[in-house]
Amino acid sequence: MTDKPKLNPLLKLALDLGPLVVFFAATWRFDPIVATGIFMVTIIAALAVSYALTRHIGVMSIVTLIVVLVFGSLTLYFGNETFIKLKPTIIYTLFGLTLIGGYVFNKPLLAIMFDAAFHLTEEGWRKLTLRWGAFFLVMAVINEIVRQTMPFKFWAGFKLFGFMPLTFLFAILQYRLLTEYASQQPNPDAEAEREEV
Repeated sequence: MTDKPKLNPLLKLALDLGPLVVFFAATWRFDPIVATGIFMVTIIAALAVSYALTRHIGVMSIVTLIVVLVFGSLTLYFGNETFIKLKPTIIYTLFGLTLIGGYVFNKPLLAIMFDAAFHLTEEGWRKLTLRWGAFFLVMAVINEIVRQTMPFKFWAGFKLFGFMPLTFLFAILQYRLLTEYASQQPNPDAEAEREEV
């Protein structure tokens, strides 16, 4: 198996955060419908650049793109910002339930979803899968609270300045688990399933 080309970490961060930054800026210059259209174009462009450089797109990125395009299109068609505001709730719920399902059925879905470059023991994957699954479900609840109680501009800002820092902080808090359950050998089930994606 040949290793997939890896993006420079700073470039990857720019491609991941770029669409959110552009969306946030667009919400202050344009109405929610126009900002949603700009967001859709920007996320397509970011994934196109990522694919051009690596010839690979992760599962989470593909799912996110599909949900953005579906709910973004509904927003544009109906002229209703509610659809794009539901997008994080749908994505976080999908990821959370998928990971919890993987935990219940003992499947290494976290390695597939995160396109993980590290290796853990089976117990490590199970614990990390449960933690991330619960985290995504909590994020879905948070999005619903913010979506239903705050204006559009606040919600758009919270996507960038709320969800992203929370995600980075949660990921950092998993470092101890990653080191405690680190394995020199890749999980064969995870590797096999990642090859099929």
